[in-house]
Amino acid sequence: MLLSCFCDTMDLSNSQNQMTRPMKLDRLIGILTILLQKDRVSAPELAEKFEVSRRTIGRDIDALCVAGIPIVTHQGIGGGISIAEGFKLDKSVLTADELSGTIAALKGIGSISPQSHIGRTLDKLHANSDSIVSLCEPIIIDLSSHYKGQLTQKIELIKRAVLETRLIEFEYYYEKGDTHRRIEPYFIIFQWTAWYVFGFCLERQDWRLFKLLRLWNLTLCKESYAQREIPPEKRDFSIRYASEMKLTALFDTSAKYQLIETYGLDCFTETDKGLLFELCFTNHEFLIGWLLSFGDKVKVLEPSDIAEAVKTIAASILSKYE
Repeated sequence: MLLSCFCDTMDLSNSQNQMTRPMKLDRLIGILTILLQKDRVSAPELAEKFEVSRRTIGRDIDALCVAGIPIVTHQGIGGGISIAEGFKLDKSVLTADELSGTIAALKGIGSISPQSHIGRTLDKLHANSDSIVSLCEPIIIDLSSHYKGQLTQKIELIKRAVLETRLIEFEYYYEKGDTHRRIEPYFIIFQWTAWYVFGFCLERQDWRLFKLLRLWNLTLCKESYAQREIPPEKRDFSIRYASEMKLTALFDTSAKYQLIETYGLDCFTETDKGLLFELCFTNHEFLIGWLLSFGDKVKVLEPSDIAEAVKTIAASILSKYE
């Protein structure tokens, strides 16, 4: 049995050269994860798994030694690579709860990202049969939509633009009409049950949030941009709809399950006239659409402008059938 951790006797300049060689950090993490999960693994196995040469695996093992991980090599039949016995590090990098949460999150991202990337990462987390947790995570998160193909393409293109600090341009459709925008993208955000891109709009000279569902004909521009300092108040995306309005409405009892499904058991009070609903909303457009989805099962009591808006739309709908 030979220790490959000859780092203490290795010439310092040689070790620095080894550490600066181009090696992928994710491969090193993957090798370390496997060594923590298995008692012993061979160099050919690692080379095949990570699709590199045995010499590259040897350099990776040396790099882990330099980083302070006591790697042991076993010669002969049944030999291989392992971590020295007694090394004070838990046999799992993550606890059961942490690994379970990580797997659920990765699968959620996998619903809108190329599966090969996520699958490769999940494979690195895959433990042997006596693992404390299985990849069969009971939580399923699907962040895609009915137009998953286009959504994935948009997210991948925007992600590339952010990493390369390049402008993007697109057609945007909203309540005021259609518009063409060019922005400096900074973040892709999933919030309020939808995907958004956050960036600096060159037309408005201000920070804006654009919903990907309304964003089409997306193009990655050749022009790059110098990153700006994002004001702290602009990072709080919840204040985009900071102006609250309190809705008071009377719902038919047949709508009870819909109210519970959306806002829970405590969102209404049962009366002899129906379900009295009181809640604050921040998005005027969303509120109108949500109320109209109940048809004749709801009557708006307050505020008066919301009641008038619903009446006007209802009258317009009726006129189309007269």
